[in-house]
Amino acid sequence: MTTVIGTDRAEIRHELAATTYDLLVIGGGILGTSVTWMAAQAGLRVAMVDAGDFAGATSSASSKLVHGGLRYLQTGNVKLVAENHRERRALAADIAPHLVKPLTFLVPIYKGGPHGAAKLGAGVFLYSALSVFGDGVGKVITPHQALAKVPALRTEGLRAAAVYGDHQMNDSRVAVMTVRAAVDAGATVLNHAEVVGLRKTSGSVTGAELRDRLDGTEFGVSARLVLNATGPWVDHLRRMEDPDAAPSIRLSKGAHLVLRRHEPWKAALTTPIDKYRVSFAIPWEDHLLLGTTDEAYEGDPGAVRATDADIAQILDEAGHAVRDSQVRREDITYAFAGLRVLPGGPGQVTAAKRETVLTRGTGGMLSVAGGKWTTYRHIGKYVLDILAHLPGRPLGDDLADILPAVPLPGLASPDAVAMRLWTDRDPGTRMDPLVARHLAGHYGSIAFDLSRLIREDPALGERIHPDGPDIWAQAVFARDHEWAATVDDVVRRRTTLTVRGLDTPEVRARIAGLLS
Repeated sequence: MTTVIGTDRAEIRHELAATTYDLLVIGGGILGTSVTWMAAQAGLRVAMVDAGDFAGATSSASSKLVHGGLRYLQTGNVKLVAENHRERRALAADIAPHLVKPLTFLVPIYKGGPHGAAKLGAGVFLYSALSVFGDGVGKVITPHQALAKVPALRTEGLRAAAVYGDHQMNDSRVAVMTVRAAVDAGATVLNHAEVVGLRKTSGSVTGAELRDRLDGTEFGVSARLVLNATGPWVDHLRRMEDPDAAPSIRLSKGAHLVLRRHEPWKAALTTPIDKYRVSFAIPWEDHLLLGTTDEAYEGDPGAVRATDADIAQILDEAGHAVRDSQVRREDITYAFAGLRVLPGGPGQVTAAKRETVLTRGTGGMLSVAGGKWTTYRHIGKYVLDILAHLPGRPLGDDLADILPAVPLPGLASPDAVAMRLWTDRDPGTRMDPLVARHLAGHYGSIAFDLSRLIREDPALGERIHPDGPDIWAQAVFARDHEWAATVDDVVRRRTTLTVRGLDTPEVRARIAGLLS
């Protein structure tokens, strides 16, 4: 199979070095990817580079939720919740229904807990009203009804449970699909390309010097405007522009755990820990996702990980509402942590506003940090609007209007795709229904491209590990069409092998062979 134009690294490096771009985006997380996609849609020549993989750091260490933010009601931020709901509904209905799935949430109400039934009942009703009752009406149910949805729920002292609707997704897959959408719209992208210096012309930043971290090749990119969207590393790049730049952000660490699930869950849990913090227990990828923590982090962003203390805290907090048999340390398949980028300033990180931080440096580089998956398109448009109206208009005067709802690649009903994948072959060679459902929910109609690979080489239809639904066609497709260049790119972000605890040394070795 030939490599699709757009994933050949030498070719991409040549293109990056030979072109002068309107916009160079440094950082391929939520923010960088979204701005790149929007800028390409607006008709700009845009390039995006990342020192690691796309969404390789914090952007793939989220709670996997596309949500209105129930806890923002607690702080009275009704407008933000309504905005979040609008974006959530757009993603679930028009942009990515193949990747964003509806999920029911329960808030268990215990005797002596931080919130009473009347207050939570009113809260979930208001929450559902702000989403125009698109997910039904928020209400309070009995302990018996709650137990039918989540059999692992602790019943001691359980008075009732509040119910509301939100959505979830696999953040790594949404990121890869967004990068693909940006490239489809005309962007040039490269991962594992580290900025080692900034290009300057008469004191203005006009590009970057880069090093390919996979083979050491050095090259440069020229651009009329450079956007620093490097998340936790944003100040590191600002100091490259101006060694005296004052810190603009602070970091808060959020850790999560993935555990094997012993019984089906029909809903997720949002458990109040105190007046402001909640703990999530979410059915995700046939497992259980628990989290999260929220504490100040001062270390190297590249070294962030879930510590023993984080694991103990998450299991303990989940145990407020989940029976001990479901929150055992030996059931953990994966633990991960990411860094929230918060505005600099005094006070506790838990109380800091979750907002986008924008600064413009002495050399004209714009730095932006913050953002979350639910509103990532909205933030991309907001940042592009700021870039378009900078003094001196570095991007020129004419940007095309962005269409209101450009879908992510693969837009389709996952049920319809799964049905076709399953029935498309002779009865004796049919795809396993679990594999068909897995591909449909992670690729949408692009799953048919994987099905074609299997027709050409039936061995690619085999599972990578017998205990999971990922198949070898995904690894080949990741290499040839999704910029996967390292084993981690494949096992952690293009497939679900790592989160399921299935990236064994044998699996990693076989994938390394495939990539080389």
